[in-house]
Amino acid sequence: MSRLSTSLATACAILSLNICLSGRAESAAAQDNPVIQWNKTLLTIVRTPGAQPATVHPTRSFAVMHAAMYDAVNAIDGTHRPYLVRLEHISPHASHDAAAASSAHAVLLALYPAHQTTIDAQFEQSLIQIPDGADKAEGVVIGKAVADAMLDLRSDDNSASLPIPYVFGDDPGDYQSTPPNFPKQPAFTHWSRVTPFALRRVSQFRPGPPPALTSEEYTEAFIEVKSVGIANSTSVTADQASTGKFWNGAIQNYWNEIAQTAALSRQLTTAQSARLFALLNFTIADGVIAFYDAKYTYNLWRPITAIRSADADGNPSTISDVTWLPEVGKTAADPSYPGAHAVISAGGASVLRAFLGVNQFQFAVTSEVVPGVVRHFNSIAAAEREASLSRVYAGVHFRTDEAAGDRLGRAIADFVVDNYFNPVD
Repeated sequence: MSRLSTSLATACAILSLNICLSGRAESAAAQDNPVIQWNKTLLTIVRTPGAQPATVHPTRSFAVMHAAMYDAVNAIDGTHRPYLVRLEHISPHASHDAAAASSAHAVLLALYPAHQTTIDAQFEQSLIQIPDGADKAEGVVIGKAVADAMLDLRSDDNSASLPIPYVFGDDPGDYQSTPPNFPKQPAFTHWSRVTPFALRRVSQFRPGPPPALTSEEYTEAFIEVKSVGIANSTSVTADQASTGKFWNGAIQNYWNEIAQTAALSRQLTTAQSARLFALLNFTIADGVIAFYDAKYTYNLWRPITAIRSADADGNPSTISDVTWLPEVGKTAADPSYPGAHAVISAGGASVLRAFLGVNQFQFAVTSEVVPGVVRHFNSIAAAEREASLSRVYAGVHFRTDEAAGDRLGRAIADFVVDNYFNPVD
């Protein structure tokens, strides 16, 4: 991956990044950075039950909003290549913060009209922090114009299409509805038809097929998840079992919060933050489109099906257990290969390493699904590895799913970083 150019050249030489901001200072910095403000606002919305349309993946919203914020801010100083919008006759003194807030406000109003009260309140709060005057007013106009163009670009990207009816297979290795909840249809069967934000085609980095059911690689992965991923496993440590549960939420939300921490610790400007979050969320959004393409190309069964049906897989080294259940109880309603957590974590981690110029980075992550639990990391790679491996401890993925996901996520991040949001020179 080519290293991202940033104005933080001195900081990028630092080998260790230690977050020591007080809670009060960190909160104040977040209030001053509209990119972080609006990222938090969107996280609040998508975490609200019923707010996100069931057939529209929330990563699309993050990519649209952050692309608009990036282009709105970049339209003012023009130091980087625009994604979509290049405006003429813009004052170089127009407010970056007003442009960013206005673009995010317009995008979220269009995507989540039922949450207008929350969105308008955040916009008002954003504008209060900016001195009144012509620069502020022009920034608001710029942001709205860019948002309208971005929304128009994505208006026919197939995200509004209905899911494609799915027929479960019944041969060994075929994806089947999983107990104990037995979903009638898998999720996002149509999502591979959504237009990517950056990739030239959805299958651009599609991984090769999963290992054959009779292969040594599959056998090892099968035996591992059967042992460590079973509910109340005696083969894992308490920390490993906790890891499986800790990351059992919407993984893209975790990585957006990690990016917030990085932006705060580096005291990034609005323009720098807009670029970081655009890179991150393009990588994540296209990662989701790409992994659904691969999932519904290979249609591999989940561990629970494989373990309960092992007597029919033609592999004498795999032994069935018809009562086996995963540590986290339910399995996500889609095929196993490749692993979604691995794709998003590898992609997010690759973007952060490229942007920051370091891997060593001390930070904390709060679980989305285990209240009050926080895990601490000394490097980006450590969080990446743990988030990916957690799916094996959770009992919902084979290690081979995660390995393929890691490769896919990194390839997409490399492509986005090399080709988008780069300096004009």
